[in-house]
Amino acid sequence: MKIVLALHIIFIVTWFAGLFYIVRLFVYQVEAKSRSQEEQNILIPQYQLMAKRLWYGITWPSFILTAIFGPLLLYLQPGYLSLTFMHIKLTFVAGLFVYHFICHSFFKQLQKGVSSKSGNFFRIWNEVATLFLVAIVFLIVLKDNLNWIYGTLGFFGLSVLLMIAIKTYKKLRKR
Repeated sequence: MKIVLALHIIFIVTWFAGLFYIVRLFVYQVEAKSRSQEEQNILIPQYQLMAKRLWYGITWPSFILTAIFGPLLLYLQPGYLSLTFMHIKLTFVAGLFVYHFICHSFFKQLQKGVSSKSGNFFRIWNEVATLFLVAIVFLIVLKDNLNWIYGTLGFFGLSVLLMIAIKTYKKLRKR
């Protein structure tokens, strides 16, 4: 049981690392299009190669192993499925799966050079994974304690703060 839990945590960490970095590479790749043609010829293929290695070498394998070890943990401890916090956590996890697949769509578009999204869009998109991480960690740590409700409310508060920070950063970059 503890080995399965340890492996689940390890692959969650590497999956999130991949999700956080892939979207940063999306930002860099999109913003490279505003450079000179000579710079684009160097930067864009390099970012595409880095993204391909990260996505298929770290992020996807970590996603798959997380998706194996998570249900295995629930199989080993089926009582968790009767707890409210686990239903909420699994809802966030389902949202994170959707996020992963949307990132895959963005990845494929950028590999073809056809994305219409801006660097600012991807900066905001990158924070969505942060919100999932915060919500899931609070839920799993606080479990059935009433405090998970405050954690969930804090999640929405953090969302607002992140959006304000992104808008402020955008204004500062323009100066």
